[in-house]
Amino acid sequence: MLTFEVKDMTCGHCVNTITKAVEAADPGARVQIDLAARLVQIQPVSSDRARLAQVISEAGYTATDAVPVAGSAPEVKRSGCCCA
Repeated sequence: MLTFEVKDMTCGHCVNTITKAVEAADPGARVQIDLAARLVQIQPVSSDRARLAQVISEAGYTATDAVPVAGSAPEVKRSGCCCA
């Protein structure tokens, strides 16, 4: 499972946009998103970490490698969509 931190993911619209982008680029990939923690976890079928980070970027978001830290909420500095 690959984990990305997406600090500019702020709402359900962002979740849907990222999910659809990943699924379009890697059909069959399993996507799990924790909006509160700003984490995107992907079990890819045919894509690697670099390609999936690029897909998230092309969808309008900034994906960085993440190591989940319990109890920490990342600071949001930029608007990811129309809701922020």
